[in-house]
Amino acid sequence: MERRIVFDLDCFITDCKAAMGSGNSQKAIRELLREAVSDPCQVVRALGEPTKAGIELLYRSDELTVINLVWGPRMTAMPHNHHMWAVIGMYGGREDNIFWRTLPEDARWPLEAAGASALMPGDVCPLGQDIIHSVTNPLCKLTSAIHIYGGDFVAQRREQWEEETLRMRPYDQAEARRRFEEANHLMELAAAA
Repeated sequence: MERRIVFDLDCFITDCKAAMGSGNSQKAIRELLREAVSDPCQVVRALGEPTKAGIELLYRSDELTVINLVWGPRMTAMPHNHHMWAVIGMYGGREDNIFWRTLPEDARWPLEAAGASALMPGDVCPLGQDIIHSVTNPLCKLTSAIHIYGGDFVAQRREQWEEETLRMRPYDQAEARRRFEEANHLMELAAAA
């Protein structure tokens, strides 16, 4: 008989906090998240069907941040870093990541694409603490994932790279919020049409 996964947010967060004490916390978190999103419908039952783009903080401490992240249709996040490891677990839609590497100062551009990954429901993707990535939801519907970070993601200073010039600058949280608001506004316009 196949084991049925029942996702309970409180139990999941308790398990994640316990995993942070293990010898390899990112690997332990990855396995917890892999089990959680192995049945995406259970995650939707626990968190609710996403209705708009946004970032919902589920848990935050100095050592661990758990976020329910919903990308709007065709939404893109410019290249950015986290300065901490992360694990992404998809439970709806699709998330396309481009991974970037920095180039020497005398190069034509400060970054170049170094790889890519398309994540689908049930997929889990670990990110190292030095990863720079951009994210796109290529679909005409919402994309949803649980993002877990090995530190206080909210307080962490980080950088982003401009879309056109790829020049680095401090991460702008207000701009990120505007992007989510814009995505929701475009969804409202499309629904009204």
